[in-house]
Amino acid sequence: MLLLAVVVFNFILLSLVPGDIADTLAGESGGASQEVMDDIRRTYGLDRPFHIQLATYVGKVIQGDLGTSYYFNMPVTELILGRIAPTLLLVVTALVLAILIGTLFGVIASRRPNGLFSHFVTVLALVGFAAPVFWTAFLLIVLFVAMLEIMPLSGLVDPTTPRGTLTWYLDVLHHLFLPVLSLSSIYLASYSRLARASMMDVLGSDYIRTARAKGLGETAVTYKHALRNAVIPVITIAGLQFSHIFSGAVVVETVFTWPGLGTLAFESILRGDTPTIMGILFFSAMIVIVVNLLTDVTYRIVDPRIRSARNA
Repeated sequence: MLLLAVVVFNFILLSLVPGDIADTLAGESGGASQEVMDDIRRTYGLDRPFHIQLATYVGKVIQGDLGTSYYFNMPVTELILGRIAPTLLLVVTALVLAILIGTLFGVIASRRPNGLFSHFVTVLALVGFAAPVFWTAFLLIVLFVAMLEIMPLSGLVDPTTPRGTLTWYLDVLHHLFLPVLSLSSIYLASYSRLARASMMDVLGSDYIRTARAKGLGETAVTYKHALRNAVIPVITIAGLQFSHIFSGAVVVETVFTWPGLGTLAFESILRGDTPTIMGILFFSAMIVIVVNLLTDVTYRIVDPRIRSARNA
């Protein structure tokens, strides 16, 4: 039901955008007669009443048909499936990296709240929040590509590298480094600050004082008893922010010419390719819903109290 609402909302929203595929094609060809533009609209069903267009599109989506791309002249589903793997590789890698490193920084900083490393985490959070993703991406390009010349500028892999070999996978990681670093920077700052605050709160709890009173070492108290509860807010925010990091991938993919959904979305918007845009929005919504479900499952794994409460 939620996906159906997303489909209807996206269709209505995009229908309000001025212009259509006929205007786009006429602009690319330097102009066209009104008769030619009417033929284009008739070919794509744009001459029919709005409610008929909406009902037709929703009916096709229910059947698993997202339509045909105006520009690429191929099924939207096939087009998206060909681009979704690079985007998931970028987004999931950036998110996992941000969670792991951010949580680790937060835990270390919480053990000495007034220490030098804790102040470093605070500054990192401020810089991460203040720096736009595209600015970070351009800064990394200047540093690693223009000055040091140790990183590739764009693409997923060098086309001359034999596919499926170890060299190919290493080359993908080489190309992945800067986009992941750009995309994860702001979220790493967020999770480190959140983990620090959550860990400090948990370390002041009664059961932590009891564990220390029993003679447990500080490492065992921190990583065995406190971390499991302190990481729950991080998981919550990560699940909620997945849609944000997915949208941030559009900017990063465009800057680094990463061949994923972000680049496809940018190209489709410029070309007025409405079926492709709606298909990307549909797939994005579906992925976000799945991630939210996985977040709930992770809660039950991390916190046994949630399992006990639901079983009761």
